[in-house]
Formats: sequence, C-alpha cells, structure tokens
Amino acid sequence: MRKKNWILGLSAVGMMAVLAACGGNANAKATTSATEAAKEGTTPAAKAEKAEDSKKSDGKKLKVTLLVTGSFGDKAFNDSAQAGMKKIQEQLSDKADVTMVEMGNDKTKFEGAMQDASESDADLIITGLWDMKEITEKIAQEYPEKKYILFDTAVDYTAGDLSNVYSMSYKQNEGAFLAGVLAAGVTKSSMPYANADNVIGFVGAKDTAAVINDSAVGYIQGAKFMDPEVKVLVSYVGSYVDSATAKDLALTQYANNADTVFVAAGPASVGVIEAAAESKKYVIGVDSDQAEAYAGKPEQEFIISSAIKNVGESLYLSVEKAAEDKLAFGEAEVLGLKDGVVGIAENDIYKKEVPEDVQKKVEDAKQDILGGKVTVDTAYGMEESKLKSIISGE
Repeated sequence: MRKKNWILGLSAVGMMAVLAACGGNANAKATTSATEAAKEGTTPAAKAEKAEDSKKSDGKKLKVTLLVTGSFGDKAFNDSAQAGMKKIQEQLSDKADVTMVEMGNDKTKFEGAMQDASESDADLIITGLWDMKEITEKIAQEYPEKKYILFDTAVDYTAGDLSNVYSMSYKQNEGAFLAGVLAAGVTKSSMPYANADNVIGFVGAKDTAAVINDSAVGYIQGAKFMDPEVKVLVSYVGSYVDSATAKDLALTQYANNADTVFVAAGPASVGVIEAAAESKKYVIGVDSDQAEAYAGKPEQEFIISSAIKNVGESLYLSVEKAAEDKLAFGEAEVLGLKDGVVGIAENDIYKKEVPEDVQKKVEDAKQDILGGKVTVDTAYGMEESKLKSIISGE
C-alpha cells in the first residue's frame, strides 16, 4: 500500500506517461494486484476460505448449559430434556460441551440461576416452560453476547431486542389427538382392563396453562373423531408437582367408569400412573415414553402408550444447528408431527396389548393429520367460551 501511495504521488508528467501506455500494461497491473491480493488473502473468496480454515482449526466447542425447573427424574419433561443433552454429549462431543443444572421448585431462585449461567463461560443457555418466559426476556437483553434457547413456549419478540433468543414450542395437540383416538378405541375394546362403559378421562396440570389446555382440546377432538359418543371426564390438578391431588382425581375418574385416562400434568403425572395401577385401569403418559421409566415395575403394565413431546430430540437438533451457526435466533418455531417431535409411543407394550384394529385407527389418524385431511384444533388463540364448551362436553 505504501508503494502504491508513492506511485500516486508522481508528478503530473509521470502520470501522463503512465496513462499513455498501452492497455496491456494496465491489465498487467490489475492482474498483478489481484495476484498479490490473493496471496495476502484479501479477496472475498480467499477471506471466506481463510475464515473456514480458521473455524476448522481453532477447535472451539460450543459451551451449552441446560437449566430445568424442578429436577431430573420426573419421568416426563425434564427426563426427555436430559436425554437430549446426553445425546449431544455422545454424538456432538466434537462440537459442544454440556452442563446441566436443576433449579428446583422454588421459583424465586429461577432468575438467579439464569443470571449465574449467563455470567459463566456458557455460550448457549437453554431453559424452558412458561415460568421461564419473562425471565428469559429480561436476562437475554442484559447479556446480548450470549445465545438462548427457550423451549415449550416463546418469548415476546416485541418486548425488546431478543435477537439472541430462539423459541421452540410444540404441537402437543397433535400428539394428544392421537392419544384421544387410542383411548376411545381402547374403551370399546376387549382388552382385559377395559369396561363396558364408553368413558375415558383427562387429568391436566393447570386450567390456566395454554399448553395443558392445548393437550385437552386435541385429546377430546381425537376421541370424538374416533367415536362421537364417547364421554370424556376432565379434571385439573392446579399444580405441576402435586402428585397426591393428581392421584385422587384419577382415582375419582376411574371410579366413575373411565377405563383409560390421559395425563398431562408434568411431574404430578406420577400420581395418575399410581392410580391406574391401583385401579387396574389404563393410563396414557405424557412428554416421554413413561412405560420405559417404569421398566420392571408393576405400573408399567397399565401404561399402554404416551403422548410424546420429544423435547430431547428437539434440543439435540437445535444445538447441532447452533454449533454450525444455522439456528434461527430471533425467531420462534412450532414443531409437530411432520418434524418428528410429537406423536405417541409405539413401544412393545403398545404393539402387544393394543388391538391391531385400534393401532390401525391411530395410524390412519396420524396420516390424515400429515396429509392435511385433519386439522387439529388448538387452545392457543381460542375464545374462552369455546374452550370451556369443549372441556365441559357441552
């Protein structure tokens, strides 16, 4: 560059001589400059190649921290998330390092835990559920250099600059729809614990949680799709952790002739599974394949399937994209059947215990959804009067 500046400083006479030279000399100079630039790595192509080589050679791993509300061992949502992080450790060990933190049930400590993670050397902080929404909106703006993933809900992107947050939620209504088809089929089957009454049940966590009502709406629609005459009993625990109340509600539904109950109550779901085993009736689990969590235990016999919300797989895929700078931060996505994230567990118990004709009905319903023949209703954006009408069966 100094040489070029010196040349530009030549006298006017010298410059006229240069300009009078043949065009071949000008082209030669251009060629020489381009060659030098290529050697120096200043051309766009050379810069891109250099950056890619640097990226490959620096060996820097993405440091990922998962924060869960509650604790692992819930046999549902958190265990699914943990499974996803373990898969990252096993299959993306060259791209990411993983840390997992249990925040417990004291909500007053959630923000502090998020703050600590953001002040650590973590590059990407993952957390989830509705009670982390506002905390994520606040903390993410305080640490713009960090990246965040919020699952099972979405931040309000109008609340500020949240271009460093990727929100990921799920079409649990589609998985619940298939659970409804299954339950309505089971209650009219000749399965050993099915009775003659055309009654099934649903036990949800909170009636104020859209994600729970979304499952209720999908479940009821699926059951009515299978059999318009089926009766669906609906109860809410009022909590995600009160397994004792969940058990009592399920026992009441079984006593009122429901032979199959679908539960969507987070950690409190264990109470419904206990009630099913005591009542010798069927239960459809939630979030993860809950029959696996009860392997070798008496309860497993009564868990005919689970409406899966494969949080773990969605986290794995998201971290994989983030490690490759391909994740859509600043956006929200909703994942469903077509993404392979929701569905029902078709495990050995399901295949062995559920009649083939009922399994076929479930598969047909799945294909109808994937093919666009059936659109599953959602509680999100639904008028309260309509939601109450669906829940009450009016």
